[in-house]
Amino acid sequence: MPPVTINWSDLEIAFERNSPEQESFLDLENGDLLSIIEGEPDAAARRAKVANNPDRFVRVDPASSPEQYRWMERFVGVVQDQALRERLLVAIDGKGAFRRFKDVLLAFPAERERWFAHRSELLHLHIQTWIEHMQIQVANPPPWGQVTAHEETADVPRLTHTGEAPGEILRRQARDLLDEIPAAELPTALVFLQFLRERGTALLLGSGATESTSDPSSADQDSHEPADLDHGTPEEDTTAE
Repeated sequence: MPPVTINWSDLEIAFERNSPEQESFLDLENGDLLSIIEGEPDAAARRAKVANNPDRFVRVDPASSPEQYRWMERFVGVVQDQALRERLLVAIDGKGAFRRFKDVLLAFPAERERWFAHRSELLHLHIQTWIEHMQIQVANPPPWGQVTAHEETADVPRLTHTGEAPGEILRRQARDLLDEIPAAELPTALVFLQFLRERGTALLLGSGATESTSDPSSADQDSHEPADLDHGTPEEDTTAE
């Protein structure tokens, strides 16, 4: 088959979308992506099209949830700020790891941008490796260029389990910080902590109404992300900017 002109943008989205309800196939004739979503009216017809043209369509293998979890681990391993690194270690331990990891980085814009760059590079390497493995001849190079694999982080830090839940660890770290704050600054710190407590209570009391009136489109805003990972050591389960 002659070299194919690939729609790189759609291919990138297909590779980062890890959903059991959706499959994507690269069309080797025109370089487009054909997606099959379970429950959609045309799902059966699209699946038949793929089955009847096995030499034309190649199934895309998205980066698995355990693989994307390892990307987070590698990133945490090279974070220079020790306090942030410890917070991220707590965040990626247990169910809901990816969401907590993102929430922590929201307060650190520079590290958050570095994470996006790190994740994109590893995703592009994953795509590049897949294309080479499938021996697909490409007519147009990807816009991100050739990706070079970096040496794995020698020692990925792990959270030492002490019997404490992640929330208990964070509370202990908060108490340690309070002990280091000058006495003159404690009134300001207490006011801020009281604000956080009251805001949390208000959110809990309003959560029932919020769930029924929230914007339905928000359910799709993270559709390209891994699903919550139930980790100590990642197991296969099922999904940057």
